[in-house]
Amino acid sequence: MKNLIFFLFLSLSFQSKAQNSWFKTYSDSIALKADAGKIVNQFRQKVKSANPSLKLDDWKVVKHTTPYLIYIENKTANLPFWSEVVPQQKFFFSEVSGDEKQGKEVFGLFFNGFYLVHELGHGLGQSAGKKFQNFYDGEYDANIIAILYWRSAGNKNEIKRYYTYAKKMLTHLKSPVPAGENIKEYLTKHYDEISSDPYQYGYIQFSQFVEIYENKNLPDFKKFIKNYGK
Repeated sequence: MKNLIFFLFLSLSFQSKAQNSWFKTYSDSIALKADAGKIVNQFRQKVKSANPSLKLDDWKVVKHTTPYLIYIENKTANLPFWSEVVPQQKFFFSEVSGDEKQGKEVFGLFFNGFYLVHELGHGLGQSAGKKFQNFYDGEYDANIIAILYWRSAGNKNEIKRYYTYAKKMLTHLKSPVPAGENIKEYLTKHYDEISSDPYQYGYIQFSQFVEIYENKNLPDFKKFIKNYGK
């Protein structure tokens, strides 16, 4: 019994350290891939536990910095390094967050943090056969999954920091959707243009996050996934 308790203690301590080391910038690609791989596996386990009928792809993780920052393609999650991000994107993060130090922190919170599960949410939607009539709803769905997941994983403090930064950055951004236009139709029609501009796309993502974070009527992750795709 003592050995079992000791083993459980080590296991919980290891998981806690993995969670605490996430949501920051990395300079070691091996550490980045290892920590991201643990989160991918934990996400799969939580989804499978909540809804065994969902069939998930086997996702792998690579360090691959591009202007898209983080994305899943061919069952591979591509994660960026802050040191390799193009100057224009670094300037954006620094400008809307307040300074270079905060810009780096925001990048760690978002792109070596929150958005890994956001992208896994897109993958889950595809696996479940969900069809969205517009890009806005697809992003909204992935953001709900990510927020609920990180809450369930014990990362409420990190999500709260993201929320605080999102509110702050929205004061420096304006909606790319002209007055009188339907936001979902406009985003779908102009997706390539908006998604390639961090100021426009940032507004969409940050405003969605704030709205979802403040929604008190959402279920917990397990209940949401249990009914997902139905």
